[in-house]
Amino acid sequence: MNMIRRLTALTLSLMLAGGPALAQTIVIVRHGEKVSPNGDPDLSDAGKARAQALAAALAGARVSTVLATPLKRTQQTAQPTADAGGLVIRTIALDGGVPAHAQRVAEVARQAPKDTTVLIVGHSNTVSEIARALGDAAPSPVTDCDYDQMTIISLDAPTARTLHARYGAPTQPCPTN
Repeated sequence: MNMIRRLTALTLSLMLAGGPALAQTIVIVRHGEKVSPNGDPDLSDAGKARAQALAAALAGARVSTVLATPLKRTQQTAQPTADAGGLVIRTIALDGGVPAHAQRVAEVARQAPKDTTVLIVGHSNTVSEIARALGDAAPSPVTDCDYDQMTIISLDAPTARTLHARYGAPTQPCPTN
């Protein structure tokens, strides 16, 4: 499994660094693990480690924009990447439901400079819709137990190119009843 993680990191590095000069790259992840399933919880220690792993995965990726919801877990997941780039996290409200939120996020992401990377940190119920709004024809489903999925979309061609990857520590599948 560790070898697969290394290959994913290598693929991610090549995609982020080797694209055309005017390509815009969008990276979409779910927030890291949280201390509680209720309310607006902070990240757990595993979630904090995941946020650091995300920043490490995106080091050198020319991140120009970091988008997250107003909830603490998305902000805390995005913060190490924002700090590494000297960036301020731009908050996109969840108002109007998931489809409306996904469209707003996609619109803001497309406004970033074309030769940079945009990081979007969302929730299990928003990341697939955001990916779809940005051109991912087959977004990966995200369950309540998935924290290590990363969707990378390159907007340099008439049709978006998408890579589904993993980062950080592997997460366990949700228990079945």
